[in-house]
Amino acid sequence: MKGIILIMDGMGDRPLKEIGYKTPLEAAKTPNMDKMAEMGITGIMDSIAPGIIPGSDTAHLSILGYNPYEVYTGRGPFEASGVGVDVMPGDIAFRCNFSTMDDEGIVTDRRAGRIRDRTDEIIQTLNEMTFDKYPNLKIIFKESTGHRAVLVLRDEGLSDKVSDADPKVEGNSPKEVVSLDGSKESMKTADILNLIVSKSYEMLKEHPVNIERINNNEPPANVIIPRGAGEVPDVEEINKKYNLNSACIAETGLIMGICRFAGMDIIEMEDVTGGVDTNLDNIVDTILNQVNNTDHDFFLINIDGADEAGHDGNLKEKLEFIEKVDDVVMSKLLDLEDVYLFLTADHSTPISVMNHSADPVPVLIKGPEVRTDDVNKFNEIDVAKGGLCRIRGSDVMNIMMDLMNNSQKFGA
Repeated sequence: MKGIILIMDGMGDRPLKEIGYKTPLEAAKTPNMDKMAEMGITGIMDSIAPGIIPGSDTAHLSILGYNPYEVYTGRGPFEASGVGVDVMPGDIAFRCNFSTMDDEGIVTDRRAGRIRDRTDEIIQTLNEMTFDKYPNLKIIFKESTGHRAVLVLRDEGLSDKVSDADPKVEGNSPKEVVSLDGSKESMKTADILNLIVSKSYEMLKEHPVNIERINNNEPPANVIIPRGAGEVPDVEEINKKYNLNSACIAETGLIMGICRFAGMDIIEMEDVTGGVDTNLDNIVDTILNQVNNTDHDFFLINIDGADEAGHDGNLKEKLEFIEKVDDVVMSKLLDLEDVYLFLTADHSTPISVMNHSADPVPVLIKGPEVRTDDVNKFNEIDVAKGGLCRIRGSDVMNIMMDLMNNSQKFGA
């Protein structure tokens, strides 16, 4: 028996006045997800624990059966691994944004207009960066999806105990990176990061890609802002942990990185840009091909667009994306046989908050011999009445392994 955990990133939300005090998932037309709810069992889930606001990284770790408080060292290493950087013990990795900064040093767009094209040309320039002050330092940049990139520092005497440069909101300068523990290693790392932010602007402000963007009235990607420092973590392979042959289908480098650290096969897809404009036909075709034509028996799937719309506070885009996923993806997964499908979100990204929240997310399980409940709508409110009641992310793999007849009895 095969199993799928399908995570619609950031799908959860809060009731909004402009749509009659419904959540976007309540207001959206989702006949296929509603049918799945009717066919299966439902509930709500705290990805980590009640009241804890999860990151996408810590939420996915929890859902995959890992204790994020033990294995999470920061977002950077997962993002770097996900985009193909061969991180090594001792490396310090960071997640970065291509951002827009003006001549006064003020960040005017943290995502550089959500740049999607030609970031590889910008990265090629950044990878020429060196500092006489640190002659043995290896600086590795790599583009991720959209406005995202990664940075890996390789040298002796580095530390991940440093703050972020990200100002979090436009209208501020990049934050000065500082040591968090007062060690010489973290002070050295903080100094390097501050130099990188400053030098990236000098290298990129007149880059040909940015000159073209300015001429097209688009925000230039003229500064790199790192955050999410982390050392390379030690993660037990999921295939050994649960006796699986697992694979990951995802759009973003972060999720691919988490799954790569977990020892899962990464299924590459073409023509998938991420966000609300992603190629859902390509994603669902990849899912069906993998489920029907490979030896993989377990899949982690992440679809990202609802989260992006939530962060942008764009209700229309979130509604439309949820409906599009239902129409394009769920319609084809509805009739899968001999497969257990666990549908959920990793966290809520409410339109009104424009960031993650601790609100629990809806879940459903559809598959052979699953006990059903009386719920026939898939949204945050209706599924709270479901037979699964309220679970945590750390319960998901145990539930799935039991359904897939892949669990061991505890006790005599």
